[in-house]
Amino acid sequence: MAGGPREVLTLQFGHFAGFVGAHWWNQQDAALGRATDGAEPPGELCPDVLYRTGRTLHGQETYTPRLILMDLKGSLSSLKEEGGLYRDKQLDAAIAWQGKLTTHKEEEVYPKNPYLQDFQNAEGVLSNGVWRVKSIPNGKGPPPVTSAPKPKPLVPAASSIRVWSDFLRVHLHPRSICLIHKYNHDGYGRRPEARRETGRLEAFGQGESILKEPRYLEELEDRLHFYVEECDYLQGFQILCDLHDGFSGLGTKAAELLQDEYSGRGVITWGLLPGPCNPGEPQKNIYRLLNTVFGLVRLTAHSSFVCPLSATLPFHCSAILATALDTVTAPYRLHSSLVSMVRLGDMLTYSGKKVVTAEALIPFPWLPAQSLPDALIQLGGTTPWTPLSACGDPSGTRCFAQSVVLRGVDKASHTSLLPPGTPLPSLLHACTTGEEVLAQYLREQQPRVASSSHLLLTPCRVAPPYPPFFSSSFGQQGVAPGCPLRGTAEQSIPVLGALRSSSSLHQTLGALAKELEQLDLRRWASFLDTGVEQGDVEELLQELHSLAQCYRESDSLTD
Repeated sequence: MAGGPREVLTLQFGHFAGFVGAHWWNQQDAALGRATDGAEPPGELCPDVLYRTGRTLHGQETYTPRLILMDLKGSLSSLKEEGGLYRDKQLDAAIAWQGKLTTHKEEEVYPKNPYLQDFQNAEGVLSNGVWRVKSIPNGKGPPPVTSAPKPKPLVPAASSIRVWSDFLRVHLHPRSICLIHKYNHDGYGRRPEARRETGRLEAFGQGESILKEPRYLEELEDRLHFYVEECDYLQGFQILCDLHDGFSGLGTKAAELLQDEYSGRGVITWGLLPGPCNPGEPQKNIYRLLNTVFGLVRLTAHSSFVCPLSATLPFHCSAILATALDTVTAPYRLHSSLVSMVRLGDMLTYSGKKVVTAEALIPFPWLPAQSLPDALIQLGGTTPWTPLSACGDPSGTRCFAQSVVLRGVDKASHTSLLPPGTPLPSLLHACTTGEEVLAQYLREQQPRVASSSHLLLTPCRVAPPYPPFFSSSFGQQGVAPGCPLRGTAEQSIPVLGALRSSSSLHQTLGALAKELEQLDLRRWASFLDTGVEQGDVEELLQELHSLAQCYRESDSLTD
């Protein structure tokens, strides 16, 4: 990458964002581990885009995510707010203070998840009062401090996962986690004497008000300055934000802050929606609708683009979303690429189309002995994408622009494997490079569509604690029978992912506007009491109608 890595700062707002983020960072860590151990050559993706080097007070070199994470009190389980890497606070104090020390140990409310205990034993040891961690890529960091064999990876049981920190296997920098103490994650105090409802962060206005408080605004600004000022080529920010609750308001205020302070940088927002509505909880469902619409519309004003992502089971489905994100964000994370966050946004969002959808094929049904042209032909006339944005069935809708990434197909299989002189069954078999094969396939599937495509050798890592979705024999919907995983304990899969601007959003956004029009806000005055006014809702409705009109099928590049 000319001039050095183009850094990206990630911000996570909300608990479901924490689930997706934990899987995301675990996948990055698994890829780093393979490169560090020499099990795989360095891939096309540059880890320095998302990670930063640092050093503890003991001189230990570290490699941690460039991350700011905001969640509620009670969301960390056994994870400390300052993280676990710079863990020996008493020893740190003793370096600066040689006087007598008195230790007051607070009883841990949450026991450490068994998976994390196994991870800690595998990742490092406490030696002479100093926590030593495994080496990091490109020679950054010391050699491992123990030659003990690595234990068999432990896959946590879904029933043991309470919060996202129960399965996060990545060490975070002390400036990453920022807890919002005025709200509890479960809405209740942990101690018996505090067992009363203390309020939930359930409305857009509540989230907005958090960053109007000097305490939290200054904390966020300080952390932003810490990470941004050490970047040489900052290209922008990616936000993972819950849309269904008050974090939609917090994320909106944060995106507005980024746009004001870092004009010209990319701001890509992934709006996250867990689970379907529950018919037995009308207030929760109405709040979900209002929060989602406010967040979606307001975030488009401050983002390069917004992509809503939806899933049902937090631990399992958030892993699929993380895999899709790891794939569709690849264009601006490559060692060598002309595609920046800003350029990707410009390509996808012409004519005001600031909302895009995500689709994926996980895993991509490719057999190692099969050519890429054959694998694509076998998909049939329409690629069986799995929609990830809760925007209905994309089949039969018109695509305006798309960014497609296919990863994990061996280079030897990129072009036709037919013997010379064999009649070619398709134009794909006549292509001379894998990139031409993918581009030709997209032209045949979506003629006259502005397309950007990338073909990467690097597969997607799905090592534990990733849920064991994939076996040696794959089933339906993009999973090829008999297609083996690469290895057993350390697994990786090919993935096809796409970001799209399509006419499906005209119907989806229009349906949201219709729901909002039918809503009698007088019955939900509690939502307005959080700082949102009736006029704000009326203005929101007009903006939502205007946004929906951008996706009429009559629109085209030549209109």
